Amino acid sequence: MNDRMALRFDLGATWLNLLATRGTHFGEHPVERIPTVERLTEWFERAELSPARKLSNRDLQRTWELRELLRPIALATVDGDEPKPTDVSALDRFLQTHPAPIRLALTDRLTRERPKTAAEALGRIARQAVDHLTGPERGFLSACPEHDCRGVFSDPSGRRRWCPNPACASRGRVRALRARRAQSENS
Repeated sequence: MNDRMALRFDLGATWLNLLATRGTHFGEHPVERIPTVERLTEWFERAELSPARKLSNRDLQRTWELRELLRPIALATVDGDEPKPTDVSALDRFLQTHPAPIRLALTDRLTRERPKTAAEALGRIARQAVDHLTGPERGFLSACPEHDCRGVFSDPSGRRRWCPNPACASRGRVRALRARRAQSENS
């Protein structure tokens, strides 16, 4: 599998990793990293949210729906803008229709009971996003400045300029170098 299709788990929270399941979202050729139920199953497994019930195409659609509900709200939050009321209402409806019960268990470590359905798993992700977007951690959110990416990530250090994708940082550095060279040639 090529790097463009690799699942991302380096953005600082499960809900942010969900946003990264669609790469170069704003570019000419976006990358859908969970195009199938099988790939969604893999993503849920790696996120430690595998539902007990087998996933369906409807679950895949709901996952895409949640991802695209969260993206504009996250970007508005990062940009210091007020999210659109229609986006907030849609997310609120999603939360109301996707229960997220969590039961804890102790094995050799603290664990949570696996969600029974994808709807429960998505409800957990949506609630994590809302907590992050409305709590003090929202100040750690940043967005990649690359116009085709705009990937949202958590940056508690405040030192990251680009998302964790090395391609974005590389393109940004090359563009900055070219701009500096052009400026020095014109000086």
